[in-house]
Amino acid sequence: MEIAVLGGGNGSTAAAVDLTENGHRVRFWRRNLQAQTALQQANNTIALKDFAGTRAVQIAVVTSEIEEAVKGAELIVCPTPATAQADIAQAMAPYLTDGQVVFLPPGSFGSWMMADIVRRSGNGADVSWAEAGTLPYLTRLHGAGTIAITTRATRLPTGVYPMRNADHAHSVLAQAYPSVEPAGDALSGALMNAGPIIHPPLIIMNAGPIEHFDHWDIHNEGTQPAIRRVTTRLDSERMALREALGYGGPHFPLADHYDNAADEWMYGNAAHEKLTDSGDWRENLVLTEHRYMREDIAVGLAFLVSVADWVGVAAPTATGLLALGSAICDDDFRQSGRTLETLGLADMGVGQLQTVLRDGA
Repeated sequence: MEIAVLGGGNGSTAAAVDLTENGHRVRFWRRNLQAQTALQQANNTIALKDFAGTRAVQIAVVTSEIEEAVKGAELIVCPTPATAQADIAQAMAPYLTDGQVVFLPPGSFGSWMMADIVRRSGNGADVSWAEAGTLPYLTRLHGAGTIAITTRATRLPTGVYPMRNADHAHSVLAQAYPSVEPAGDALSGALMNAGPIIHPPLIIMNAGPIEHFDHWDIHNEGTQPAIRRVTTRLDSERMALREALGYGGPHFPLADHYDNAADEWMYGNAAHEKLTDSGDWRENLVLTEHRYMREDIAVGLAFLVSVADWVGVAAPTATGLLALGSAICDDDFRQSGRTLETLGLADMGVGQLQTVLRDGA
């Protein structure tokens, strides 16, 4: 299959290499011209390191021209931070055509936002937008030339916009990611996003060690029982919100990620142990700039809180963490982050929005 992969970070690099190794022809778009040139000079080759060892993988096309990447691609994989979605949607809007599927793993309701940007640009193509609950990979770059994949997702709950295209979207996605499973419409998919659940307590409650130590692993010594209790409470608010909106299970409770005897979570059993054993998450973290703050709180958690307010579901833990993240960054993410208000959807009723999510704008 012809697949475009957009972005140059951990998730995008892992996708470009892994999909290539699985037999797809990948066009890898990187807007960082220096990084793109360096990869071309390396014959489009990146080393893949995983449980099977290390081997070189040559990507078919590496480009800084988004038209070359997306034009004619059956699937467009966009595992970039949510903060990049608006710019990317604007850049690729002229080149999208009927039948293409754009995959955001995860999305933070970026499926709606990006589709709306493309529509407002004047492109009326019937594109399907899908967003999953997490990245398909636990992964980190080791320098510019090696991507380490600790584990791959075994279950990827994924919502589709517009929902009328779900069968087509899932048939395309299954060719690249067999672990994808239907999770309803785009709002349901957005409320499967694990990032705004696992990461806000970790980055906020570890703020002192993050600013004190040169390197800190928030998933290892930073994951203590008190933090887990907050995460569980936060996740219960997410699941209550899903139920209030009529989205049935499975809700993929985050507690299953830490319990190998529980139902299989998105990364399968023992994923947390694999993550901490790798040592790849012992990083130098800039608290106010890290994507856990700028994406998972300012975008994902702000969105969750706005939806809870809209539906009238109590979310005190989410609201409190959003306020703390805002204070750390000297901002007000409830006002400046991604919300139903900033997306222009807050005046719709639940039924009205879900009809639009089914049929398209």
